[in-house]
Amino acid sequence: MFRYQILIEYLGTDFIGWQSQPKGKSVQKTIEISLKKILKEDVVVVGQGRLDAGVHAIEQSAHFDLKKKILNIGKFLNRLNFLLNKKFISILKIKNKHVKFHSRYSAKARVYTYIILNRDSVPAINKNRVWHIKKKINLKNLKRGAKFLVGKKDFSTFRASSCSANNPIRTLEKINIVKKNNRISIEFRSRSFLQTQVRSMVGSLKYLGEGKWDLKKFKYVTLSKRRELCAPPAPPHGLFLKKVIY
Repeated sequence: MFRYQILIEYLGTDFIGWQSQPKGKSVQKTIEISLKKILKEDVVVVGQGRLDAGVHAIEQSAHFDLKKKILNIGKFLNRLNFLLNKKFISILKIKNKHVKFHSRYSAKARVYTYIILNRDSVPAINKNRVWHIKKKINLKNLKRGAKFLVGKKDFSTFRASSCSANNPIRTLEKINIVKKNNRISIEFRSRSFLQTQVRSMVGSLKYLGEGKWDLKKFKYVTLSKRRELCAPPAPPHGLFLKKVIY
């Protein structure tokens, strides 16, 4: 058996998410169909984790197993991208891996970036790739809230009711916030995240940045472990999986 890792870039706008589901077009299923066309056999693609509908990937990681070795990876990559590029999916790299490698369980960290466009005008070029917010955001308050989120905590407040994780405790290693012109990038790094955790944190940070909440209220909501107190989650189209670190 031969195991291969693929690094994937895709625009999530027209997909129901990464994971295959009974109905709808998923990224995972789309790649599996293309692999079958080339290899003439069923191939199961295992992703580093699930991404929700509308979420994008700069470098998603996945793996699959084959009975035979790919003899010319460059040629294979070109054939695969010929089928996928028209569907806004691009395979950046294919790597031969040891059978013990697992795209999900071997990961040491995951990095997500959330993009906010803070201006009056509605985006044209970046439509469905940023969260457009007209109200002025206080960057200092945003950073104060982000600083409080870093570390090992019970993130139940930011966890979706459908989340299947056994434990709500996660260690958020780093949050980096950068503003350039009207564009605010919020980068999160952790070994793993709960379902909708990043978008829920961004939604709550927005309340803090807009002045709807003060820092005391933000801390109270975070520590409450009560999902109903959380601000509405940020929309999926501003979220990008940036990188999976092994």
